[in-house]
Amino acid sequence: MTPVRTLLGTAIAASLLLLSACGSAPEGETAKAPAAAPAESADAFIARVNRTIEEDTPEVTSAQWLSSTYINADTQRVAAAANERWLTAHNAFVEQAKTYDEAAQSPATARALHILKTNAAMPAPRDPAKLRELTGIATRMEATYGAGKWCRDGKTAKDCLDIGQISEILADTANSSYEQQLDAWQGWHTISPPLRKDYQRFVELTNEGAREMGYANTGEVWRAGYDMTPAEFQAETDRLWNQVKPLYTQLQCYARGKLVEKYGERGQVNGMLPAHLTGNLWQQDWGNLWPILEPYKGVGSLDINGALRKQREDALNASVAQAGGLGKLTAEQQVELSRKADLDIATRMTRLAESFYTGLDMPALPDSFYADSQLIQPRDRDVVCHASAWPMDTHGEVRIKMCIKPNEEELTTIYHELGHIFYYMAYKGQPPLFQDGAHDGFHEAIGDTIVLSMTPQYLASIGLVETPAVSEQAVINSQMRMALAKVAFLPFGLMIDRWRWGVFDGSITPENYNTAWWQMKAKYQGVAPVEARGEEFFDAGAKYHVPGNTPYTRYFLSHILQFQFYKALCDAAGHTGPLYQCNFANNPEAGKRFWAMLAAGSSQPWQKTLKELTGGEKMDAAPVLEYFAPLNAWLEKQNEGKDCGWEG
Repeated sequence: MTPVRTLLGTAIAASLLLLSACGSAPEGETAKAPAAAPAESADAFIARVNRTIEEDTPEVTSAQWLSSTYINADTQRVAAAANERWLTAHNAFVEQAKTYDEAAQSPATARALHILKTNAAMPAPRDPAKLRELTGIATRMEATYGAGKWCRDGKTAKDCLDIGQISEILADTANSSYEQQLDAWQGWHTISPPLRKDYQRFVELTNEGAREMGYANTGEVWRAGYDMTPAEFQAETDRLWNQVKPLYTQLQCYARGKLVEKYGERGQVNGMLPAHLTGNLWQQDWGNLWPILEPYKGVGSLDINGALRKQREDALNASVAQAGGLGKLTAEQQVELSRKADLDIATRMTRLAESFYTGLDMPALPDSFYADSQLIQPRDRDVVCHASAWPMDTHGEVRIKMCIKPNEEELTTIYHELGHIFYYMAYKGQPPLFQDGAHDGFHEAIGDTIVLSMTPQYLASIGLVETPAVSEQAVINSQMRMALAKVAFLPFGLMIDRWRWGVFDGSITPENYNTAWWQMKAKYQGVAPVEARGEEFFDAGAKYHVPGNTPYTRYFLSHILQFQFYKALCDAAGHTGPLYQCNFANNPEAGKRFWAMLAAGSSQPWQKTLKELTGGEKMDAAPVLEYFAPLNAWLEKQNEGKDCGWEG
């Protein structure tokens, strides 16, 4: 789905967000942090940290980029060395930051000190040998995941399926059989058991680093980065979940009923959704269930997939015709023309997304973005296809890494990724320590706020669909499509970190990793496997963000915040009528207010940034409920007389 910070997470906020914050050193050389003058003032210290980030970021991000786009032993070694050096320096920065009294400093310096002491997705032990071990494990886990393939019994290596191919089987819910979906789902989950031992040691090492920072464990470090205490933050996420849980319960109940209609009793597991039947490897997005869940067949149809695939095929046919027809082409030439068509449609989709942002008077992407981004999967090497956005320096050099295919899900992912990119571009004028979102949920919400504005009318305006007819049935269909992405995701956005918080604090032991994982999925999502998944499996590791060490609650928060942002921007654009009808494309006032929020970065508490845009200081799911009010009423009617709960 969305971009992520790479496996090492952020050692500090700012410059390397959505990537690891780290530097590089020659292999085998003991890395040393810059020596601080004994009498160095807090202002001078923060200035030095900012200079270090600015100077080291290009080298560091290049090492990380190579390790994700050229997966081999050499790039892993370079990336691990880079991470080791930076984390060593960061540990020293944190220790020095503790010596200053934040209350005695200017507001800007006090905030920078606070950021240094709380922003570490991967707290590293100070012991050089353990730090080196940690960076090596982290790099190895991401490489193992990125190169993961499912090889059926009796198949040669060339017949093995990667994550994209497996996902396509699951996505084709209209044509893939129950057995085919189960086979593919189980197949992908064979890639993660080898990660289990590394992950266990990873947890031990990061917990040691967290304790050295003054926290109980890594999970507490993660919860401390929200301008509130870890306990307050956990309570806040509980409050937000309780706001939206009734809506999710209605959606789960409806989906379960439709799956039972299609598959009989195999369509549910004790009132829960079978894990392999949601059209998604992790059950985080149910958009591929549309053929089964569509409320009113064909009403207000938006065949975005068909439109994009036709554009790709038209481009390919034109290239073939220009070359004199298929009969004039060798097999290799045909492959190359097909790849050119893939790149053409990927670029076209990206420029389409860019045009929404520039239509809000935001600056165009730099030429280097298109020259240096990875938009399609290379033929000659393993890469991490998971979509991510990259700030390559602190001055606005940006890229995305994807393996784009011409479909609706990928299109919305691009709009999402560019939200990160334009955030990087907006706050590049801030000092490096403030080059981050107001909190990490803000970063994830930007592009999705734009996605909410991709109404049927907007899609028609850019030529992807015909102008849809307006009717109550069309509204329900449109809302259902959005809910399968937005509402279905909400409990998934919570449960991954709830599991990891338990792993980090020891309430979930290595002997119970898998059992606890499925208990969490049952509790929050109402999802279960159809066959027992014992501790010989490591199903959490089959989701990128676990071996990639990316905190995940940010995505839950983003799915709350994006509706708050959307409502505020719709108000700024002068929208009247139901919230779900709003499209603020090409509205300069909405763009001005949005850009102002982005430009603030993390220079002030998120509560202040939120108030400046929305008028309120609290995250609130009320706009989510307002947006989906028509669908919720419809679902309640459809589910009358059904038991819509589940035990988990």
